[in-house]
Amino acid sequence: MSIASMTGFARSQGHEGDFGWRWEVRSVNARGLDVRCRMPPGLEAFELVARAAVAERFERGGFNLSLAVSRSPGEVKLVLNREMLDQLLGVVRDLEGEVDAAPPRLDGLLRVRGVLEETEEEEAETTRTRREAVMAESLNEALVAIAAMRRGEGERLAGIVEGHLERIGERCSKAASLAAAQPEAMKARLKEQVSALLEELPAVPEDRLAQEAALLISKADVREEIDRIESHIAAARELIAQGGPVGRRLDFLAQEFNREANTLCSKSVDLELTRVGLELKAVIEQFREQIRNIE
Repeated sequence: MSIASMTGFARSQGHEGDFGWRWEVRSVNARGLDVRCRMPPGLEAFELVARAAVAERFERGGFNLSLAVSRSPGEVKLVLNREMLDQLLGVVRDLEGEVDAAPPRLDGLLRVRGVLEETEEEEAETTRTRREAVMAESLNEALVAIAAMRRGEGERLAGIVEGHLERIGERCSKAASLAAAQPEAMKARLKEQVSALLEELPAVPEDRLAQEAALLISKADVREEIDRIESHIAAARELIAQGGPVGRRLDFLAQEFNREANTLCSKSVDLELTRVGLELKAVIEQFREQIRNIE
């Protein structure tokens, strides 16, 4: 299983009889799974189907689903509103002899709003159920397509993230070589400082100074941080090889990377080691920006 990005777009469309539709699905980065739907009037209940279909396939991402429908005019029937026509005829009879006018013609009465009504043949429940099933299949086609796009983008991200891990490893190795020489450099510097101090304060015991020197060297030891960074690199590579929704765990490792790099910089007493530590932090930030796109 490969890793997947959280960004993608897909579209599908279909028709059933005189009813047509088009699905559009977009996904972007998100902390969890966030699904938003835009459904046409009369199909709001289909939102539950859409949400369930997304949740079945994905674990993270901000999804926007929209459904557009079109319908060809069906067979129209004219229905006579007999009650209204009878009322109009009653009014005509009541006004006979009171108004000097020709009696109304039938075509005039039928043109009165509401006397003749246009209605479409009512759709059968089985027809609607079958169409909704086909629409659900069409949505699944769009979700399959966007999943494939997210996996393709994930393969590209995997290469970029692996490159960042390689650069983190290179700077970690350089920091390790600099850290190995750091105790000797500190000893030499401390000897000079101790010699100058003994000239000013001859009463200070040499064994006490030796203890303080050992404590300073211990505090400046960054080998433990380097070992942790190397173990995090191995864990990140294992997650990428494992695939699937590993974005959250990679983000946690990025935080651990950054914590160890900060500690390394704070412990460093060598300008070159500090410079490497800052480079390490920059690469870690690039690594973190990329894994925010991973599901």
